[in-house]
Amino acid sequence: MNDRTQLLRSSAQSATTVIDGAAQRVLRNTYMLLSVCLGFSAIVAAGAVALRLPAPGIIITLVGFYGLLWLIHRNRDSGTGIALLFAMTGFMGYTVGPLISNTLNLPHGAQTVMLALGGTAATFAALSAYALISKRDMSFMGGFLMVGMIVAILASLAGLFLQIPALSLAISALVVLLMSGMILYETSNIVHGGETNYVMATLSLFVSIFNLFTSLLQLLGFASKD
Repeated sequence: MNDRTQLLRSSAQSATTVIDGAAQRVLRNTYMLLSVCLGFSAIVAAGAVALRLPAPGIIITLVGFYGLLWLIHRNRDSGTGIALLFAMTGFMGYTVGPLISNTLNLPHGAQTVMLALGGTAATFAALSAYALISKRDMSFMGGFLMVGMIVAILASLAGLFLQIPALSLAISALVVLLMSGMILYETSNIVHGGETNYVMATLSLFVSIFNLFTSLLQLLGFASKD
C-alpha cells in the first residue's frame, strides 16, 4: 500500500510539473509576442500621428476589429493567426492615432499622453505581478467581467447618441476597472492552464491594455481641459 501511495503521489507531482511547465511556456510565449505587438502598434500609432491621419469612423473600426477578431480565432493554431494578430494590433494602433493627436493639441497634451502610457504600464505590471506571485484563481471574476462588458458596450452606444460628457467619463472609468480585472483574469487563466493558446492569450491581454490606455487617455485629457 505504501509503495502504491508513493507511486500515486509521484504521478500526481509529475502531472503537476507538466501542467506548470506548459503554463510557463504559454506565459513566456504570450509575453514575448505581446511585447512585439505593443511595439508594432506603437509604431503605427506614431505614424498616424505624424501623418495626421483621420479617424477611420465607427463603422470601419467595428468591422475591422470584429472581423480580424473572428479571423484570428479561426486561425489561432497556425502562423496565419500570428500574422492576423499583427494586422489587428496595427489596425488598432492606427485607430488610436487620431485620439493621441487630439490629446497632444490640448494644454499639457504631451504630458497627458505620457501619464496615460505610464499609468497603463504601471497598472499592467502591478496586476500581472500580483496574479503571478499570488497564483490565486481568478476564474470567479468571469461572470462579473462579462456583465460589466455588456453594460459598458450598451452605455457606449447610448453615449454616441446622447453626447453627454459625464456619461463618457463614467464609461471610461468603468472600462479602466473592467480592463484591470481582465488583465488579472487572463493572467490567472494562463497560470492555471485555462488558456493554452498563446495567440489568443496575447490578443486578450493586448485588447485589455489598449482599452485601458485609451480610457486613461480620455479621462486625463478631459481633466487637462479644465
